[in-house]
Amino acid sequence: MRGYLAGVAAFGAAMALAPAANAGVDEVHVGVMAHNICVTNCKNADKEDGPNVEFQVSFDSPSFLNWAGSPQPYILASVNVAGETSFGGVGLEWRWDFAEGWALEPGIGYVIHNGEVDNPFANGTPEAAAFFEEHVLFGSEDLFRTSLGLTRDFEGPLEAQVFFSHLSHGQILGSGRNQGVDQLGVRIGYQFGG
Repeated sequence: MRGYLAGVAAFGAAMALAPAANAGVDEVHVGVMAHNICVTNCKNADKEDGPNVEFQVSFDSPSFLNWAGSPQPYILASVNVAGETSFGGVGLEWRWDFAEGWALEPGIGYVIHNGEVDNPFANGTPEAAAFFEEHVLFGSEDLFRTSLGLTRDFEGPLEAQVFFSHLSHGQILGSGRNQGVDQLGVRIGYQFGG
């Protein structure tokens, strides 16, 4: 429940901040992501349905992050339309232009979610086995989000991305189960002042 409320709060904050281009908002992304697919974490793929609809607001890089390559802070909400794992969070994204109109955008962030953390049934029971077959067990309500976008800039303020993200606690934010989720999809971006 905490993750769901955080996702709703992040979405509401993002919606409120999006029009405020003069307040440091650099760009807004909206996308549709295939949820829980086999990219880096195939053992748990397809346990959850999807897709997830994502909304992200990215801010101008503050000067105190110049030493780190001037990443852009972001806030995001990702809502699963099938009622599976939704999440909201914050993070940093870098942008590396590698050709005219093309860029790679790697990122790292922190999210909280409303998915399953542990199996509520006793180990070895048929109920536990059935629950395990149908649910991703994240092991922590707090997760890291790593991401990579391939961005194509268009004339004017619009851009399009093929976007990948992975959620996991990496045995750092939690203990025990460390089943993660991969997402892959497309996002459309609007660049303020672009």
